[in-house]
Amino acid sequence: MPRMTTGDGVKIYYEEVGSGVPIIFSHEFGDNYETWGPQLDYFGRRYRCVTYAARGFPPSDIPEEMEKYTQARVSADIGELMDHLGVDQAHLVGVSMGSYAVLNFALVNPGRVRSLVVGSGGHGSDLENRAAVLEGIEARAATFDEDGAEKTAMNLAEDTVRLPFKIKDPRGWETFRARLAKHSAEGCARTLRGVFADRPSVYLQKDAFEAFDVPALLMFGDVDTPAIQPTLFMHRHMPRAGLLVFPWSGHNLNIEEPEAFNRALKDFFHAVEHDRWGYDRSST
Repeated sequence: MPRMTTGDGVKIYYEEVGSGVPIIFSHEFGDNYETWGPQLDYFGRRYRCVTYAARGFPPSDIPEEMEKYTQARVSADIGELMDHLGVDQAHLVGVSMGSYAVLNFALVNPGRVRSLVVGSGGHGSDLENRAAVLEGIEARAATFDEDGAEKTAMNLAEDTVRLPFKIKDPRGWETFRARLAKHSAEGCARTLRGVFADRPSVYLQKDAFEAFDVPALLMFGDVDTPAIQPTLFMHRHMPRAGLLVFPWSGHNLNIEEPEAFNRALKDFFHAVEHDRWGYDRSST
């Protein structure tokens, strides 16, 4: 198994396919590195595609120390993976938890980012109800502690934001649910209590967004209500960001609508590589 060791001693599993300009894919909490199969199959023909298992998600390590579960730390894993692979700059693609990882890495390291794709991002950013957000995170972590991943998986897979996927593609949804059931309960609980509780609200990152002079594509499904306003906020303040809304779609964009997702990324990457991605809206 290919692995790299981070600066704090955590072994991160990764897979890569293809050659050319690198794309790094970062997965969501409810899935694992295998979620990017449709993207590796498609983009691996023309790009060097890399996907990895976040710390806390097998076959990567599940460290016991809670200080190893912060948003800054999991975002830094992306840079260390790039260093390990000899990659100076890459297209970064993330969904949900993965979108927070690539976004916060990109804001700190814009020179290493050829382009940025943020899908289904911003969940938990509500500042007015921050206490309720934290209570919800702890409640979900406690469910993993008490019931384990397999039992918890069905409830998570039935979340409102995932029902469009179940309705449109029952077999694909069941494959997703089966991967979720194989998560580490300990890794999920620590990720929730550490990374999720620590990650910044996008509403507090306005200045960083306005200074981010890198092509970006922001996307959400119109049924994924918690992602809508945070993504619109990012779009409003990122000068080189475009916006894409998937109709009658939920949270798992890359596997719920793989053809539309791949087509959007293909057009975006092509525009970026030919310096044809929009214009700086801050100058108008």
